[in-house]
Amino acid sequence: MVEQETDQRLQGRRILVVDDDQEVLASIDQALRAEGAETQKCGDGNTAVRICENDQPELVVLDMMLPKRSGFLVLERIKRLSPPPVVFMVTANEGKRHQEYAENLGVDAYMLKPVRLEHLITMAEEKLRERDGA
Repeated sequence: MVEQETDQRLQGRRILVVDDDQEVLASIDQALRAEGAETQKCGDGNTAVRICENDQPELVVLDMMLPKRSGFLVLERIKRLSPPPVVFMVTANEGKRHQEYAENLGVDAYMLKPVRLEHLITMAEEKLRERDGA
């Protein structure tokens, strides 16, 4: 009899991954699923907002540069939802001005690409636990 993996750190968590780079999207999605997360993914800002409004993910991993609606505009919109999701913005842009703007809009973490997947998972686990009040 094969024992089922029980130490999955994101078991049952609903996470949306938003990136227009299919390789980045696939690698983050795969890493989150390996930790037990229930994921959705999309490649543009308008779809991200629609998914957040309809499905209410607990965490959104959000690229800054997106077609149709920028990550900043997505962040601004979804942080007004009740309850708002935890949002991690991922970007290749190292400018402090962008990070400060994201922080002013309520981002929970700002990560530079390439994102270390282990760090992303650890941060997700911590921020979701905080959100739950644990």
